[in-house]
Amino acid sequence: MAPGTNRTAIANHIVSRLQETLVQAREQWQRSGIVSNCYIDNVLPVEVALLIRQAFPAGDLLKIRSSLRELKFIGTQMNQYDPIVEEALYAFQDQRVVDLVSQITALQGLLPDELLYAGGISVMTRGHFLNPHIDNSHDKNRALYRVLNLLYYVSPEWSLEKGGNLEVWPNGMGEKQQTIESRFNRLAIMVTNKHSWHSVSPVVAQDTRCCVSNYYFSRFPAEKEDYFHVTSFRGRPNQPVRNLVLKADAGLRNAVRKIFPKGVVRTKHYYNKGKD
Repeated sequence: MAPGTNRTAIANHIVSRLQETLVQAREQWQRSGIVSNCYIDNVLPVEVALLIRQAFPAGDLLKIRSSLRELKFIGTQMNQYDPIVEEALYAFQDQRVVDLVSQITALQGLLPDELLYAGGISVMTRGHFLNPHIDNSHDKNRALYRVLNLLYYVSPEWSLEKGGNLEVWPNGMGEKQQTIESRFNRLAIMVTNKHSWHSVSPVVAQDTRCCVSNYYFSRFPAEKEDYFHVTSFRGRPNQPVRNLVLKADAGLRNAVRKIFPKGVVRTKHYYNKGKD
């Protein structure tokens, strides 16, 4: 691993950049609307961000998620990849970073997730997508609320026209979405609650979109009142049939979770540190 690329060194850069942009990020968060979000550019020195991208595993080394809901490669077993990828991911869990994100969002009691439940890394190529959805409201034990999604993008020369961009639907799929470009070396922060419908637009370029993902949890909900829901998908405005299928699927899974609060199938989307 290159000098200065351990998690503490990377976290030092993140802390410095968040401190520089704290006021602007907080203002952006406050005026973003129903689905609170903000983004910070130039998070790391370019040479460090490029090293992280170069170290990303190819799709055939990752798991593929393929359904009406999504098409993408994901990875959580971080010890199977180049160490700098794991170091970069956990740099966003440094307590100093967590504290600064708390100042930006005004959310209290933030807890990063060492086991990477639903977090990790993702790789998307041409044709990959993520349909509009809200994330599962809790951790795998239903003990903590999932309140923040942190997405760090590391694909050089990415542009809006290539697709693969974060979309936020503050007024549901009946209204136009807000698009946040998956720009190289950008950190996007988004609230996770029962209103935070979001998606990733289909990748249309012969290029690869790489993302480092973290979720923060809390004992306190991201809203004034308690809530619970499973990850629930919808169709895009031009997908009425898919919307009906996905809506029925979400309704069924929510009903099952009310009967079995901790679920009936054990999730495999987490980092098993005892596994090679």
